[in-house]
Amino acid sequence: MKPVKQENPLGCAVACGAFILRTTYIETLSMFTNGHEKANTIGFICKEIVTALNLAGFKFEYKYIKSAIRNKIYQSNTIVFLRRSKKYPYGHYLVRTSNKWMDSWINFPNEKIKAGYRTRLPEKPIYAISPI
Repeated sequence: MKPVKQENPLGCAVACGAFILRTTYIETLSMFTNGHEKANTIGFICKEIVTALNLAGFKFEYKYIKSAIRNKIYQSNTIVFLRRSKKYPYGHYLVRTSNKWMDSWINFPNEKIKAGYRTRLPEKPIYAISPI
């Protein structure tokens, strides 16, 4: 499947949702409360992503990643949140698919946003949003 590019500075959660739902970024953005505003200003928390996916008829849950669920992040359609760091000051969401990670802004911080696939996560994941 083609990767989904985020269309707002803090829209990686929306792009991951669109990838899972197989819809457009804009259609998925409308599933988030105050989506347009948050995708440009503060971003989204795990609970908001779970709510949007569940509204679309999917069943997801989020958990802090401990060693007991570390292997669960490699399940297809699992979204991970990367910790805030120098590289990702607001953190970043990626989604797992077919032995790779879909990254909605693979060339960050380049302003000409491109989406793509990674074989490895660029930072440590701290939350997992996974199918139930």
